[in-house]
Amino acid sequence: MVLAGNPNVGKSVIFTQISGVYAFSSNYPGTTVDFLRSYVEHGGELYEIIDAPGTYSLEGIAEAERIAARLVEEADIVVNVVDAGNLERNLYLTFELAERQKPMVVALNMWDEAKKQGIDIDLKALEGTLGVPVVPVVATTGEGIKNLLAALQKARIPHFVSPDHTRRWEEIGKVISEVQRFSYRRPTWRDTLQRVTLLPGAGLLFGFVVLLGMFFSVRFIGEGLIHLLDPLFEQYYLPLLERLGVVLSRYPLWYEILIGKPVDGHIDFELSLGLLSTGVYVSLGAVLPYVLAFYFVLGLLEDVGYLPRLAVLLDGFLHRLGLHGYSVVPMLLGLGCNVPGIMATRVLESEKERFVVTVLVAIGIPCSAQQALIVGALAPHGVAPVLVVYGTLFAVVVSLALLLKYLVPGFRPPLVCEIPPYRLPFLKAVLSKLWVRLRGFLRDALPIVFLGTFIVNLLYLTNAFPALARFVSPWLSRMLGLPPEAILVIALGVLRKYMAMGLLLPLGLSVKQLVIASVVISLFFPCVAAFVVVLREFGWKRLFEAVAIMLSFAFIVGSLLNMLL
Repeated sequence: MVLAGNPNVGKSVIFTQISGVYAFSSNYPGTTVDFLRSYVEHGGELYEIIDAPGTYSLEGIAEAERIAARLVEEADIVVNVVDAGNLERNLYLTFELAERQKPMVVALNMWDEAKKQGIDIDLKALEGTLGVPVVPVVATTGEGIKNLLAALQKARIPHFVSPDHTRRWEEIGKVISEVQRFSYRRPTWRDTLQRVTLLPGAGLLFGFVVLLGMFFSVRFIGEGLIHLLDPLFEQYYLPLLERLGVVLSRYPLWYEILIGKPVDGHIDFELSLGLLSTGVYVSLGAVLPYVLAFYFVLGLLEDVGYLPRLAVLLDGFLHRLGLHGYSVVPMLLGLGCNVPGIMATRVLESEKERFVVTVLVAIGIPCSAQQALIVGALAPHGVAPVLVVYGTLFAVVVSLALLLKYLVPGFRPPLVCEIPPYRLPFLKAVLSKLWVRLRGFLRDALPIVFLGTFIVNLLYLTNAFPALARFVSPWLSRMLGLPPEAILVIALGVLRKYMAMGLLLPLGLSVKQLVIASVVISLFFPCVAAFVVVLREFGWKRLFEAVAIMLSFAFIVGSLLNMLL
């Protein structure tokens, strides 16, 4: 059984009401498109239920739309979820589904909202026209869900409709005139808010406030969770590692791999580089809190219905840079932590867009901890050095976006999205999506984080990384105008960029050198956590391309600053 429908019609809420939290995220074979699936038993029958990607047409050009069409072709039963308040637009997909001649049931969701809007739909007439059961549903309250499950056993092949595009719209108009009636409804404050937040002036101001709120919410929740977890690591996990270290002290190689190098005689969760120290802490103590916070806030904004408005408002400007309206979400989240910012590129439709925005987030958007150290290092010298750093990073993001617009091959689809009404989020659905996404992150990203930690540890164990840094430091010192020890510090940015910023402070650099070093660290190789997430999302080929772009821009921009300042 496949749930098929337009975006923002409540498919995911219906899926959650039917399946509960027992859902699994899957990739369609050979693609990067995710969909949810689960199992439900009703009337002695066991159904596999799949929440297909939202689509306006089965003949769409985006990858998600093509996957939705394939899932429909493979389905035994199709449940077409329709927004009862937008029946005319939704019926086009309904007619396309009818053309596939699959047993079908129509779920008229948001039935309560349609009534409030003064919309009355003749269910019997609509059933007669389509030839399939039509069930009114209010997914957020669960009203009609039992009736929808019971209707599965009555699913029928729909009446055949003309494949001709013009004839299809004529038929839709005829159906609407026969089954739908309107009555006057007084406008509410919600209608006013929906209209105001789409105006160019007020809408952009409102969007700026929402983005700031989203950023600070993710940062507040993420940092709050880190503050809760750090004492647990120190009080409970660290003593376990120390006892294990005593056992492993007889096996130096295994000690180095599992526990890592002691820092000032103690295990340091960020610097020791052991699989059980740095590997576990970076994954669960440093990255997971931000990922959890991001997915929770994103789920709320998705269910409230604000993200499409934000995308429409910013799409005109961002499209000139070769970006999509939704690109602002990962960029903003990257200001808190690059990892959730990179993962947020999943809201974009094409692989090209996701890769370009990932590079921009990793190269030009410093995380909150790094920003704090940039301001702390430069603010004593006045506002001008801080402005130079951020102005340079902004110029790099804009110029790199324009460059990649033409250099990176791939399809860049136009922004086509529905502007849904504002709705109160359904907390059960938000938490269900949060759990599925977190489970996928833990399953897919944790092994790569451990592998990345192991590789970096191995480079240090064999002295390969320090030797390479010492080899290139004289050349880079001349190019960037920095002392050799600053080059070694910049190389440490592969662990955590903000730690490299902190280690610059005792070196007694001039203001010019601090500005250059701050920019180069921001543009330099991503920290190990961001590195492995890029690998997880795009694979080795794209990762090497991203690293080549980052290193090239870091040294080119650093050299230009050295000449110009």
